[in-house]
Amino acid sequence: MIPKGATPSKLHPRNKHRNGYQMEKLCKSNPALLAFVFTNDFGTQSIDFANPKAVFELNKALLVSEYKIKNWQISPNSLCPGIPGRADYIHYIADILAKDNNGQIPTGEKVKVLDIGTGSSIVYPLIGAQEYLWDFTATEIDPKSIQYAEINVNKNIWLKKKIQLRFQDDKEHILQGIIFEKDRFDAVVCNPPFFKSREDNWNVSSKKFQNLHKNKEQPTVQNFSGHPNELWYPGGEKAFISKLIYESIQFKDHLNWVTTLVSSKDHIKPLVAILEYHKAAAIEIIPMQQGQKISRILAWKW
Repeated sequence: MIPKGATPSKLHPRNKHRNGYQMEKLCKSNPALLAFVFTNDFGTQSIDFANPKAVFELNKALLVSEYKIKNWQISPNSLCPGIPGRADYIHYIADILAKDNNGQIPTGEKVKVLDIGTGSSIVYPLIGAQEYLWDFTATEIDPKSIQYAEINVNKNIWLKKKIQLRFQDDKEHILQGIIFEKDRFDAVVCNPPFFKSREDNWNVSSKKFQNLHKNKEQPTVQNFSGHPNELWYPGGEKAFISKLIYESIQFKDHLNWVTTLVSSKDHIKPLVAILEYHKAAAIEIIPMQQGQKISRILAWKW
């Protein structure tokens, strides 16, 4: 049932969160969530999405309830991912892989996925390992984040055989240094840093916070937080993805589908132009939507 006052879900048909949040069930999974739950004007139980603590406890509850994660934590002030949107990405990647497999979604340990910038949450490997039993290699450039990611893997024993962590110690590269000669990946997933700078990030975050929060005088708080490497990159999202495209050419013999989220629709045309210029064998643009948030996946292979 879709909650009263809500609009029909735009999430992927296989997404477990299409019909909204079952707060009673989630609070049983994670009792700490209960302190943040209230009944909104539509008579539906919800949380204050401007409160980073509430957002964390909600996403933790979703992982415990739906993805067999018993212990999960993230490093202080790191990016707290929205689970429904992250799950959507994984499901659309499954659809892409099915196109190369006679329409059947490939599952199991033979499917190898590379996650670029996994963060302390390792959220894509968590969901992909549970939903499709894929094996993941998860890379990270921030030492603190990879430390917490390792803790999350070690505290969920079944993940040890499903997720391998690799530290990228060269900030000038994305794929170089973390892809080895023996590696062959069926897919690459990536949630790139969007902003060009700290100032760019703050300006957008302030506007977002004010839209979420009724008290216009309250200081801005980032509800999903994030470390600098998770939020900004010189040149922003377009520059990061452009670099990913060029490095993927270097490692094309190791990669099948390379994919990334693209937040700004204005970046699609110039990025596709690069792929077409270098004669990518296939290019796909997959729209995604969660609530009012619209995004898309750019996918290519050589």
